[in-house]
This record gives sequence, C-alpha cells and structure tokens, in this order.
Amino acid sequence: MTIRTILVDDEPLAIQGLELRLQAHDDVEIIEKCSNGREAIRSIKTHKPDLVFLDIQMPGFDGFSVVQGLMEVEPPLFVFVTAYSDHALRAFEAQAVDYLMKPVDESRLADTLDRVRQRLSEKRGVEEVEKLMEVLAEVAPETAADMAAESGGAGGDAVAANRFEKLINIKDRGQIFRVDVDSIERIDAAGDYMCIYTGDNTLILRETMKDLEKRLDPRRFQRVHRSTIVNLDLVKQVKPHTNGECFLVLNSGANVKVSRSYRDVVARFVH
Repeated sequence: MTIRTILVDDEPLAIQGLELRLQAHDDVEIIEKCSNGREAIRSIKTHKPDLVFLDIQMPGFDGFSVVQGLMEVEPPLFVFVTAYSDHALRAFEAQAVDYLMKPVDESRLADTLDRVRQRLSEKRGVEEVEKLMEVLAEVAPETAADMAAESGGAGGDAVAANRFEKLINIKDRGQIFRVDVDSIERIDAAGDYMCIYTGDNTLILRETMKDLEKRLDPRRFQRVHRSTIVNLDLVKQVKPHTNGECFLVLNSGANVKVSRSYRDVVARFVH
C-alpha cells in the first residue's frame, strides 16, 4: 500500500528535513510539496493524496484554513507539524491523525505513520465492503439486506445496555473528572488522544478510539467520520451536503460532518 503524500510548509528547510526523514519509509510517496495554504488546497483537490503533512503557522492562509477549505471534498488524512504546542486542541477539532513538533523526531514520525497505515487500512476496508454491498444489492437484494443488518454496528440491540459504562474517569490538567456518558455530545480523535465534548466543557483523554468505542453503547454512540464519534441521542437535525455527505446538528448547535463511508450506518439510527 503506497501512501501518496503532500508536504505543506512555508519554510524550505522544514520541508527538506521532513522529506529526508520520510525517505526511510518505502511506502511513503511524496507527490507534491507546497509552500503556502492556497497552493496546498489546489494541490490536494487535484492530486487527492492519502496524507498531508501540514504546517500550522503560514502567512495568509494557515493550516487550519487549509482544512476548512476542503470541507466540500473527501479530505485526506492530516498530520499537523508545528513549532508551537498551543494549537493541540484545535488540531483535535480538525480531526488530525497526529500533531508533531518541529524538529520532527524520527521515532515519533514512525509512530505517526503506523497510525496513518491503520486509518488507511480501515478506510479502504469500509470502501470495499460498500462496493460489495452495492453489487449484492443489484444481484441479490435480500442477501445484501441480511448482511447490512448483521453489520449494523458493534453488537446492536443484541448487546445488553448494562455491558457499557455509565461513567468514564478522565484525568485532565491534573484533575480526575467522572463524566456521565449521557452528557457526552461528541468525541474527536487525534492519535492516541480523545477530545471529549460535554456541553460547555471539553476534556482530553489518552486512549485510542478503538478502545473507547468498546466502552460505549453502539446503539447511541456511532462513528460518523474516521476520527469522530457522536451521541445520536443529542442529534436534533440532519442537513444534506455535497458529494453524498451530510452534517449532523447537535443540541449544542455544533455541526458535525458525516463522511460518505459512515452515512448509511448513521442513517439507520437517526431515521
């Protein structure tokens, strides 16, 4: 599996350093290097890469603006690369795979690429299942319906509700918070960190999304994007969007994009 990659940074030396480190990974193919945000958006829309290493602080059009500028297309995986540590929360909100500090450490980069490989493998697996379901729907509709019911999400109604946790302990900023899962509106992931939104409060939990999903009732908490889980009980509106995607409007007013890969899964719960 080749990881088609774009590097974005306004500092030529930073791009050279990252490119040198990436040469140690044979499956990473650098297809473009961009020096500013507007150039990056054009390149991403043209080349449709798997992965983008994105500097945050660039003149005119910063890294977060690049992510915003790609809302209408299927975005690649993003890894933010920065000299500053105070953008971590926004990186979570932008659904980045990881957040690397300059100069990039080689072992840290290797860990990040392992996460990227896992995400891409999961994404391609979902796409293959969707294609299979489309074919089955044409040639054997009843079989497709049965398979869809069986894959309805981590146990469905057959799983007893009391198997899942009611409270989650979160250690954040030197304190331990006992969070009622009913109050969790959505969860965003960046690497091994989860950004948990509960009303007006935002907490950070060190845990993988895969492990956290096992603790939450899948009849209520569904993944709507490769790095976002939403409490479906707190969805008040579904808004159609382009390219087969849609947005969920939550009780807090937050808008969460549902990618095409997860649209059908969510539809079974919100309709």
